[in-house]
Amino acid sequence: MSPPYRVMGVVNVTPDSFSDGGAFLDAGAAVAHALGLVAQGADILDVGGESTRPGAEPVLAEEELRRVLPVLDGIAAAGEVQAVQLSIDTSKADVARAAIAAGASIVNDVTALRGDPGMVELVAESEVECCLMHMLGEPRTMQRAGRAGGPRYKDVVDEVKAFLEQRLEFAVRAGVGEERVMLDPGIGFGKTVAHNLELLDRLDELTVLGRPLVVGTSRKSFLGRILADAAGEDEPVATERRLPGTIATNVLALERGARVFRVHDVAPVRAALAVAAATLGGRWTARGTTTQTS
Repeated sequence: MSPPYRVMGVVNVTPDSFSDGGAFLDAGAAVAHALGLVAQGADILDVGGESTRPGAEPVLAEEELRRVLPVLDGIAAAGEVQAVQLSIDTSKADVARAAIAAGASIVNDVTALRGDPGMVELVAESEVECCLMHMLGEPRTMQRAGRAGGPRYKDVVDEVKAFLEQRLEFAVRAGVGEERVMLDPGIGFGKTVAHNLELLDRLDELTVLGRPLVVGTSRKSFLGRILADAAGEDEPVATERRLPGTIATNVLALERGARVFRVHDVAPVRAALAVAAATLGGRWTARGTTTQTS
């Protein structure tokens, strides 16, 4: 029996991503990294050529294509990844179009189809899956959105839920099959530590939307701050020390109904999810509406 979740491995082909920026900017290195993630058990490879970290500057479509197309071609040419889905992490229709032609079957759009007016038509016509994410503002400003002190919400879960419901309805009206949509609450995108924790704690409230929930907590700064506080350290712990927090949040998210987990460290997270799923047994659907991931 297949597990009720999928693990999405991160392949950043960028110079400025918060965790591994520059490490896989070379196409050959990125392809080798992707194949390593497949060997670790990745179900999906999410390839991105533009950083969406807080404060990140946008890049032109031409540059984004220059970064990702050789990597997508290299991954697709590897026979051992035939069963793995390719995802393109972009908000630009031109980039998504070229990526789909190169073999991508998922468009992971952090703007939830708001960044490029041509994206929803492309997704509908191509009949690929898409992931719609909540973000307050844009990467350059998301952690400053709202009043002084950072992002503000009356109720972060209610507001994220309403946003995702509206974007799902928009996509379906535009011709995107509802069964091809995944929803991401956008952990770390325009949220404080408290907001992120509230979303994780009440993630089950988003399962009523009826679509697979994607969670991306991997190595994020809020984990670094929590772990630093626990250790009595003044500065957030480095990204390479955030794996325990990544594992903990993904296991909690599974129990609360998440079904797709976007991570840098595939093998340890997949092992933790396997143990959690076995422990929960049939109860892993108690807070969710389905065990399906697509």
